[in-house]
Amino acid sequence: MKYRRIVLKLSGEALCGEEGGFGIRPETLHHVAGEVAELQRMGVQIGVVVGGGNIFRGLKGASAGMDRSQSDYMGMLATVINALALQDALEKTGVPTRVMTAIEIRQVAEPYIRRRAMRHLEKGSIVIFAAGTGNPFFSTDTAAALRAMEIQAQALFKATKVEGIYDRDPVRHEGAQMFAHLSYDRFLADRIGVMDSTAVTLCRENKMPIRVFKLMTRGNILRVCRGEEIGTIVD
Repeated sequence: MKYRRIVLKLSGEALCGEEGGFGIRPETLHHVAGEVAELQRMGVQIGVVVGGGNIFRGLKGASAGMDRSQSDYMGMLATVINALALQDALEKTGVPTRVMTAIEIRQVAEPYIRRRAMRHLEKGSIVIFAAGTGNPFFSTDTAAALRAMEIQAQALFKATKVEGIYDRDPVRHEGAQMFAHLSYDRFLADRIGVMDSTAVTLCRENKMPIRVFKLMTRGNILRVCRGEEIGTIVD
């Protein structure tokens, strides 16, 4: 394995499957859990950051007239729902899993403590980081970058609905070209919307490589961890 400790970023929409929509699709959840569990059995230490856009998106609430902080806190709670669903699916595969939240909800999950999270990883548990950074105005992409730095991960994996990063939207444009490699500066200069610019800036400042690849292709997470040239690398 090229990477022995990673943070995997999953969007909330990814849990809806390729059709998109609202809520959690059980088949997609079990697919993701199976892929992540297989990687854990290979000895890779895995932190997962999951979004909440399939339930509630803070920015959308703010654009509809809600207070931005209030709507962001609602989005954070949506990520906790997704984290608990993913934990259940992972534990059904026999993999020990912990959910740690940036907002204290002791009845359902542990509060996030960096050293405790690292200890869980060392013992072989998958750790799901929920509730983003715990602060409004920050995306779950930024939370994933932050947690990757904190737990000293070797790479940040961003699993998406498409094969990698393209020069334009591949869903709308048949001739879209995929990049095999991008620099942080090019990513930021071109304002590529795959990941929040704050997250990419944080990765650039701490030399954290980002791998962007398609989630629903079976075995992709394992291939990327082995160092195969899949998707797009930003470094």
